[in-house]
Amino acid sequence: MALTKEDKADIIKRWQRDPNDTGSPEVQIAILTEQINRLAEHLRRHKKDRHSRRGLLLLHGKRRRLLRYLARTNITRYKEVIEELGIRDIFGVLRATLAVEQTISEQSNGG
Repeated sequence: MALTKEDKADIIKRWQRDPNDTGSPEVQIAILTEQINRLAEHLRRHKKDRHSRRGLLLLHGKRRRLLRYLARTNITRYKEVIEELGIRDIFGVLRATLAVEQTISEQSNGG
């Protein structure tokens, strides 16, 4: 259920910005996503495990806060992270940016 050192090292290596990066939002989101996926699988087998369910909710909240921060600070990196990890865009950031891009393209084409 818990991440092994090797699993965590693989995730960090995949998402780090530079060789010394272990705590960027992207790395933290990827690690939390893996933990969430494993815990969700555990809860599918053990439906009455309420304590682990609370832990899952806490992990979701932490990941949501990190995603919100990443969306505010670096929208392109946010898009990459949610697409590669298969996370839904719960903040509507992508819809908003697509609407802005569409408006800009309409103004340049129609103007």
